[in-house]
Amino acid sequence: MSTDDRTPTVRQLRLVVEAEDYEAAVAFFRDALGLPEQAAFSGAGDARVVILDAGRATLEIANPAQKRMIDEVEVGRQVAPKIRVAFEVDDASAATARLVAAGAIEIAPPTVTPWHSLNSRLDAPAGLQLTLFEELRDLDDRATLDGFGIDRER
Repeated sequence: MSTDDRTPTVRQLRLVVEAEDYEAAVAFFRDALGLPEQAAFSGAGDARVVILDAGRATLEIANPAQKRMIDEVEVGRQVAPKIRVAFEVDDASAATARLVAAGAIEIAPPTVTPWHSLNSRLDAPAGLQLTLFEELRDLDDRATLDGFGIDRER
């Protein structure tokens, strides 16, 4: 049986982040970035959590050479921790400016990448490093370019 014939068993990817300043993190990700609130729960001892809808989720796995190359392209130097969160947005320049105004620290401004997206890098609340990316070409168009495709086809 090929991997294409299997029924997916995972229904959702949820990234759980501990935020020392919960209110600031919620304001940044929900209000400034615009992730809609799906649910919120509270419990004993002032325990609180909010679940924000980030649209479609993917898990990007990069080897160390690729991670270094992405840092070099987006920032010009090595800055990313092992985990970085990337959000696809409609307008990377406007979203970057909005999030900087909301308290993010710009590491690198929007930059056109070799993989045909416009990417910026930010330090955000809750100790997260973010990439905002705007796709400049659709997946089908990029699949025809050298270096793109599906790993199992290489």
